[in-house]
Amino acid sequence: MTPRYARKRTTLAIATAVAAGALLATGMTTGASAQNAPSSGPTTLAAAPVQLSAAARTTLIAKADAASAETADSIGLGAKEKLVVRDVVKDADGTVHTRYERTYDGLPVLGGDLVVHTSKSGKTRGVTKATKATLKVASLKPEIAASTARKQAVSAAKSAGAEKPAADKAPRQVVWAATGKPVLAYETVVGGLQDDGTPNELHVITDAATGKKLYEYQGIETGTGKSEYSGTVTIGTTKSGTTYQLSDSTRGGHKTYNLNHGTSGKGTLFTDADDTWGTGSPSNTQTAAVDAAYGAQETWDFYKNTFGRNGIKNNGVGAYSRVHYGNSYVNAFWDDSCFCMTYGDGSGNSAPLTSLDVAGHEMSHGVTSNTAGLNYSGESGGLNEATSDIFGTAVEFYANNSSDVGDYLIGEEIDINGDGSPLRYMDKPSKDGGSRDSWSSTLGNLDVHYSSGPANHFFYMLSEGSGSKTINGVTYNSPTSNGSTVTGIGRAKAVQIWYKALTTYMTSTTKYSGARTATLNAASALYGSGSTEYKAVNAAWAAVNVS
Repeated sequence: MTPRYARKRTTLAIATAVAAGALLATGMTTGASAQNAPSSGPTTLAAAPVQLSAAARTTLIAKADAASAETADSIGLGAKEKLVVRDVVKDADGTVHTRYERTYDGLPVLGGDLVVHTSKSGKTRGVTKATKATLKVASLKPEIAASTARKQAVSAAKSAGAEKPAADKAPRQVVWAATGKPVLAYETVVGGLQDDGTPNELHVITDAATGKKLYEYQGIETGTGKSEYSGTVTIGTTKSGTTYQLSDSTRGGHKTYNLNHGTSGKGTLFTDADDTWGTGSPSNTQTAAVDAAYGAQETWDFYKNTFGRNGIKNNGVGAYSRVHYGNSYVNAFWDDSCFCMTYGDGSGNSAPLTSLDVAGHEMSHGVTSNTAGLNYSGESGGLNEATSDIFGTAVEFYANNSSDVGDYLIGEEIDINGDGSPLRYMDKPSKDGGSRDSWSSTLGNLDVHYSSGPANHFFYMLSEGSGSKTINGVTYNSPTSNGSTVTGIGRAKAVQIWYKALTTYMTSTTKYSGARTATLNAASALYGSGSTEYKAVNAAWAAVNVS
């Protein structure tokens, strides 16, 4: 996906050192309807997640870790299986959802992740597993050499158009349980660059007995976005000596760096003498940094004020952003390995991809990675992409910025098609020429940016309903695959349902049928199994042929 020039709007940041307090926004106006207004704080629904302090989260994780052997036994795991705590979510009613990875005889189990749901009293109420298969491997002795797996992985990267692919680390032995019968396997990670200049992190899974390639997925999660649309904004900065740094200590210490067209390393931290950043022109290197910092802060605030989530990992630590990546690089990406966002400058280095919705989209990949961990391939990859579209859209509505009003169009300002049309449409995904409106058995064969279609369509109908509707000046017309009429429950409730499903009921292997189950479980927990919201979730999935 290669976005071209975007229509420019001035971006100028007037910031103040955090220690001196924040300056009021000078270029933002209100005017969203009450329905679309941002949440004033975390929801008080009994089954909604609560914001945990760093100390409280650490205590819950330590408690779960200490009891991991007992938990493994209580849920029926085998003697060779061990649980490793990955994350914990606590609801307002005291229910705790603990996410675990598994090991088998000391080897990591890919596709073995699970979530244990525990009541306030400590009683196990249920378990959500990535695989229902019994974890048993006949032999842990590989029949093929690691070098064979490495060659296969590098060959796969070359076939995908990678430049100078190389597996810098030896393949690691794992148990592959994400599809079919669990087997001993090798996981090889291939570096280099993808065909468009994006860093390569191709994970290839090879059967250690037969040498057959079992699975592959890309570890770098990419997308497209708009540039310079947020107007004059207030951003968090920190004074250091006589200069100001683009470092936001109120949001986990998020920092913005200048790669100066490099493709590796962190870059140089942006500094300024008078705390007034950018000019609104891409020729000024600070302008892209302003947009990146603004996008990061709005995304942080959205997650915190809507779900009580304290940063991407929910641990109070901010990611960092890098701008001016490469030369005429027309993309942006999230990378788990650096826990960072990276933005290119677009065609001719004149259209930085640093807008609000691209920040929300890409940073939401980080949230997915640190919760359900949806595999970035097939149906799971489509759900991963849809999650970022959903939350990127929600961030745009949350920001309530008159220069970039909320809508259900993805990349609407980029003009990637040269005719003013968006990159993706949530109300009718097939309008982009590649996405599907509804599920079919071949959906998983599509690129993940297209297999996201049915989930985006589901979310739109759950929020707004089917048929014709005008929102913030944009007219939508959403069809249903079964000829039904869907009545929406509002975006605020729809986004709560998707978030709870992602963080407590989805796993790395969740496909569309599993997403339906997860969102029904979430709606039931939040609003009741007989509620209007539960029935709307069921109806919206049926309308995209998931039933």
